[in-house]
Amino acid sequence: MIGIESGAGMPGPSGVRADAHPGAGEHRESWFARHIRRRIDAVSLGSKLVACIIVLLTLGSFALSFSIRQLVSSYMMEKIDTQLINQAELVFNNIELLRQSSGTTENSPSMTSYFLQARDKTNGKTENLLVPALKGGVDSVPVLPRDDSGVTFGQPFTTAAAISFDADSASASSSTADHATLSRARSPWRVVAMRWVDKTTDGDSYVRGVIYVGLSLSDSIDTTNTLTRYSAMVGIAVVLLGGVIGSIVVSATLTPLKRIEKTAAKIAAGDLSQRVPSAPENTEVGSLSASLNAMLARIEQSFREQQETTDKMKRFVSDASHELRTPLAAIHGYAELYKMQREFPGALERADESIAHIEASSSRMTVLVEDLLSLARLDEGRGIDLTQQVPLTAVVSDATDDLHALDPERGIRVGSLELEPSSDGSGSRFAFREGAMPDVTLSGDGSRLRQVVTNIVGNIHRYTPADSPVEAAIGVLPASISPESLSRMPSTETSLRHLIEAIEVGQSMQVGMNYAIVRFSDHGPGVPEESRSQIFERFYTADPSRARLKGGTGLGMAIAQSVVKAHRGFICATQTDGGGLTLTVVLPVAPVEPKIEPVPAETAKRGWMTKSDSRTAKSERRTRQR
Repeated sequence: MIGIESGAGMPGPSGVRADAHPGAGEHRESWFARHIRRRIDAVSLGSKLVACIIVLLTLGSFALSFSIRQLVSSYMMEKIDTQLINQAELVFNNIELLRQSSGTTENSPSMTSYFLQARDKTNGKTENLLVPALKGGVDSVPVLPRDDSGVTFGQPFTTAAAISFDADSASASSSTADHATLSRARSPWRVVAMRWVDKTTDGDSYVRGVIYVGLSLSDSIDTTNTLTRYSAMVGIAVVLLGGVIGSIVVSATLTPLKRIEKTAAKIAAGDLSQRVPSAPENTEVGSLSASLNAMLARIEQSFREQQETTDKMKRFVSDASHELRTPLAAIHGYAELYKMQREFPGALERADESIAHIEASSSRMTVLVEDLLSLARLDEGRGIDLTQQVPLTAVVSDATDDLHALDPERGIRVGSLELEPSSDGSGSRFAFREGAMPDVTLSGDGSRLRQVVTNIVGNIHRYTPADSPVEAAIGVLPASISPESLSRMPSTETSLRHLIEAIEVGQSMQVGMNYAIVRFSDHGPGVPEESRSQIFERFYTADPSRARLKGGTGLGMAIAQSVVKAHRGFICATQTDGGGLTLTVVLPVAPVEPKIEPVPAETAKRGWMTKSDSRTAKSERRTRQR
């Protein structure tokens, strides 16, 4: 009978503390951190990503291999312990059979790989009853404690191996034994101690001694090492393959960023027309590309606007200097002429003529300076009051009366303005309906709007024959476009077509803003198509010599455009059907009020009301209460 008792103890680890100088350590760490940071910043993003992938795969492979090694080692150790405890009595009871099996072959089978030592307390004799035999006469036995008092019975423990060589084999030595045999012999042992219980002749049991049963851990260590090598090889293969695949994936992923980089380089070289290649906007690169393209479009637009503003400012300064130089030169010339001729006979008559020319030139210069000041105030957002209630119909009617007074022979027709399909089927167009002009009142600056209409009528008076007919019309139409968007539209025919499309939508859906549309159409020589958008530029005149003859400064249409845009409106010039020029002014009046349909009698009786019907009924009740 063999009894088993358990118990064990392990010493705790000791720590070593190393002190350093704080000041020197901080200095070295700071310099090292800066050096490492500079090196890391110098590495490309793709290399950083690939390095991170390789590091993560390496750490994962190492952790997996270590975990597998620990699990397998613990599992095999547990199996060996179970095998020792369960088969110890069987091994002890079959010593003779195991000896015979051990002596039959040089390579011991699994049952003969046990080590068995018996310590008989009755006679103080210790004998190795079973020792596994290795190749080349090499024996490996566990190093056992001399004193059995400190041993915990039934609790397996690990101990080192002691190597010896068989005396019967004269050639057996560490130099002749192969490396595998020596490695197996040096492997530690797992040993369990048990009480040797025997029986007396009368059948009583007593403890005769101690039995040590051991198994070599060479197979377990070899299995664990082999599995570790395979895990390491697989881990290295995974790291290498992951590095290659990661490099390919990272390179393909960063290709759009490289295209963005090349595009940015071209933009930095001055080509603002470049755009970043588009990508799906649900991705980070696609969202970045869309944002960059929007930013580049705005930058390009701002740059072009700034360039156009700079060019206009240069041209404005040049034209203003030229326009001011002409009357100043006339004033200076006539003053010098008066000085030269005042001593001659008839000087008084010549002086009156010189003073008349000086007065005319100063008057022209005064008008020019006042127009320049008006434009400067409008550019700064000053000199305009948008809170007045302006009777637009009266303003247009007064302007037509002034034109009739200036040109009595001119035929002037007034009426309303409507939208109708064009004859060629290309879309809608504004149509003139002769008759009374509709009564329109809007919020704005009355004097400035009167100035706009006066400038248009003045141009008709200056640049068209006195007997050519003119049509003036007013209309109020809804358009699905905001006044802010309308005021930002350029003064071109394309913008007018967009406005007509917005009016079509506004009329069909009754949404948007009501706009007052004022149109003056003449049948004079007109303006070439390429020059129509330029008539709103400062100091632009289709015929400069005729403009000076008529007293024009070239600022009338520029002032009109600035006033209209200050009212959040739109102005443009188009060709009149049959020849001539048509000027269209669009000004916001009020938001479109949705139409409220009356509630049907049958629906009201049944009590079926929609939300809009309910609101209509409540409004009608409030009106009746008032």
